[in-house]
Amino acid sequence: MTSPAVTLRPLRPGDEEAAVRWAADPEFCLAAGWTPGLAPRLVRAHWRPIVAGKGPAFLRLGVEVRGRLVGYVDLAELTRTSGEFGIGIGERALWGRGAGLEAGQRMLAHAFGPLGLDTVSAQVNAPNLRSHALMRRLGFREAGRGEPEVYRGELAGVVLYSLTRRGWAGGTGRSEGASPSPFA
Repeated sequence: MTSPAVTLRPLRPGDEEAAVRWAADPEFCLAAGWTPGLAPRLVRAHWRPIVAGKGPAFLRLGVEVRGRLVGYVDLAELTRTSGEFGIGIGERALWGRGAGLEAGQRMLAHAFGPLGLDTVSAQVNAPNLRSHALMRRLGFREAGRGEPEVYRGELAGVVLYSLTRRGWAGGTGRSEGASPSPFA
């Protein structure tokens, strides 16, 4: 199976309509930790400031496949040396088809390249098997346990992951030909 052609781009006004589309899918909402059944006006109101930019400690880029916004990838809690990785592919038809892997690789290339980060961390709810597989394919290594949180309506453990620049440069998460720019 070949992965779709994925590009990353800055969010822009109007992208909140894609979030409204994703929020209409209860399965995506449960998987992503979103509140299912929110009215579109509430989703738009939540996304407008995200689209406008949350400030220097947060970077969210849109994930596009064939010109359609299908998800997002984040670096939160950004400092000069570290950030926390997050990803959401809102189009369920793309789950398991490589879009998340390619988007993650592009964001990590940006994190360890132009941003110059030393470490990127991530948190995954223990029952979220797809996300654990993605973290491993991106080169992340398990780094401990976090405080339990609600996932899919039940209290669940949280697994902490970490990836260093050295681990990334060693090829553990980087695909051949991965561009240092997320926009390529």
